[in-house]
Order: sequence, then structure tokens, then C-alpha cells
Amino acid sequence: MFDYSKVLSSTVSEMKPSGIRKFFDMLQEMKDVVGLTVGQPDFVTPWHIREAGIDSLKDGKTYYTSNAGLLELRCEIAKYLDRRFSLKYDGEKEVVVTVGGSEAIDIAIRACVENGDEVIVPTPCFVCYEPCVRLAGGVPVILETKPENKFKVDPEELKSLITPRTKMLILAYPNNPTGAIMTEDELKAIAEVIKDTNIVVLSDEIYSELTYGRRHTSFANLEGMHERTIIVSGFSKSYAMTGWRMGYIAAPQPLASQMLKLHQYVIMCAPTTSQFAALEAVMNGDDDIEMMKEEYDRRRKYLVKRFAKMGVECFEPEGAFYAFPNIGQFGLSSEEFCEKLLYEHKCAIIPGTAFGRNGEGFARISYAYSIKHIDQALDRIEEFVKTF
Repeated sequence: MFDYSKVLSSTVSEMKPSGIRKFFDMLQEMKDVVGLTVGQPDFVTPWHIREAGIDSLKDGKTYYTSNAGLLELRCEIAKYLDRRFSLKYDGEKEVVVTVGGSEAIDIAIRACVENGDEVIVPTPCFVCYEPCVRLAGGVPVILETKPENKFKVDPEELKSLITPRTKMLILAYPNNPTGAIMTEDELKAIAEVIKDTNIVVLSDEIYSELTYGRRHTSFANLEGMHERTIIVSGFSKSYAMTGWRMGYIAAPQPLASQMLKLHQYVIMCAPTTSQFAALEAVMNGDDDIEMMKEEYDRRRKYLVKRFAKMGVECFEPEGAFYAFPNIGQFGLSSEEFCEKLLYEHKCAIIPGTAFGRNGEGFARISYAYSIKHIDQALDRIEEFVKTF
């Protein structure tokens, strides 16, 4: 009999499946479930963006583009970053168009990390960072952020984790799953810690347009940090373009050129139709961003108010479209709480432990849904917590 254990990578075999995926699989077996699980805008991609994709097909633009992406798109991404965040990049040499932000994260890590290199990963966080580090041969070093610190990276704790093997720090703000942000002054304190090192920063800014009450500050904006920062972002969240799979990297040319080589060999180029749609988005989509952000803000405020009425403590999210309520008071683990809520009240949310060990006692709730849908789900959560 063929022995698969002899051919499969031990790194992959020992990797745990995403904790989010487990709940998605459970949902497939149930009917009439109201879920607040998916980090996907409920908006349809704006028509002018869809139309640009359709027109590209009508015009027969079904060819490969340059490996790095359409030059016009890369230059417009650079203009967008300057217009919206005062970031300066050469679109021709310092921007690479990727298949979603996920590919951008992967190639950014693989271009920098070698066997035994340490990568500091603040948690709770998006599920892919730690596996990508391991696949590159690196060692994830977990920095557990705390609710009393609003889930921000503490500079002293960061300093204590740095060793001669530290190669990279991942900063993902606005944060999935907590909704935390980091202000300019807070980022400056992080910059002070790493300024005399050779640590590169992977700054995942996919939610940079979704901040409430203040504008996003990029780590690359800070004095002396541009040269060591890889910005990862994309179109999925801010333009409701999840299925188009459009992301990008912006980084100094010595870094961007190496990531481009990985992209060349593994991907070739991002989908051409999606690139033409993205071009329209980045040129003419600022009003779409503001409209959707205003609606997310309304939902955010409603969600926090409802939790307060229930007596459930919930850190007020300042970015992205997630809330991270504290469910530890109910005497169940995060996974037990979410499973009982699902099976007994047909409401699906994600246990905080899917995003790191220190997510225990919390759950992630997405408010990328209509108010009507959110209201229905919160009614079921309220019924459940009353049983305690």
C-alpha cells in the first residue's frame, strides 16, 4: 500500500486547519442558521467597477499582463497611496499586483524569511501569518496583545522578544479579529524599538480605509521606517471586491524585486479582467469607500450598544468590521460557547481561539452584514446569554 506519510511534507501535515473553516463546515450541515462569521462585505461590487471588468472582456483583453501587473494599474495604486495616505512609491518598480492580499502576505514572508529566522506575530490575528512563517522555514514568536491595552502592540513587550534571529515583525492594523487600531504615536513607539535593528516590518493594511474617528497611519509614514516596511493591501474590503482576488504589495525596490520573482514563478500574473476592474476602482472609487465606511460605522455603533444592553463586555472596535466581545463570564471556553450558540440557537460566530491562544474568552463577530441580519443574530445571542 502506498505510504502517504513518506511523501507528504511534515510541515504541512502537522499544520492545523483554520479554526474558522471548522465552523464554516458545521454550518453546511444546518438550516436556518443566522451567521456573523464571514469577513466579506455584503455590498455588491459597485457597478462602474464591474462594468470596467465586463468591458475588458468585451474588448478581448484576455491576455497575460506583465508579471507585476498592468503598468497603468501599478501607477494608479501608487497615486492612490499618495492621495489617501501620503505614501510615496514608484508604481513601476515598487508595486506588485497579487492574487489577493493572501498571496501578498505569503510572498512577502518567503522573500525575507529563511530557516530558523524568527518572526514576531502579535495575536489575536488573521489566521494565515503563523502557517506562512512555518512554510518559509521560520519560527513564529507570539506576542500576545491584551484587552486592557486595547489589543495594541506594547513596545516593551516587543523589545523583550527581539533576539539576534529576529527577521520580521508583522503589524496588522486595523486588526482582524479585534477591530483595534494603532495611532501614529503608538506606532512611533514601535519604530523606536526597532530603529537600530535590521528587522523588516510586514504591515498588513487591508483594512486601512475602514477606520472610525481618525485616519489610518501607515508604519511606512514614520521617519526612517519606509525603507524597512512592506505594505500589503488590496481591494477586497474597501471596494467590496472579495471574489475578484486583487491585492498588492508596495515596498522599496530592493524588496519588491525579490517578491516579484516569487510571484513570477508561482502565479505568472493576477487575473487580467480583475486588474481592469481594480484600475477603475482605484481611479474612481473614493466615493464608494466613504459610502460603505459610513454604513459600517452605523452597524458598529449599533452592535456595541446591543452588547452593552445585554451586559456583555465588548471592546469598541476602531477599525475593520469586526467586534470581539468578551464571553469569558459565562463559564464556557470560547469554542464551547460558540458551539452551544450554534446548536441551541442557530446563530454562528467564531471562537476567539481561531485567531490565537489569547483569543480564549472572546468571540469574533463580523458586522459586514445588513442591520436586519445583525439584529436577528443579536436577538439569538441575547436569548442564549439570558440562560446564564
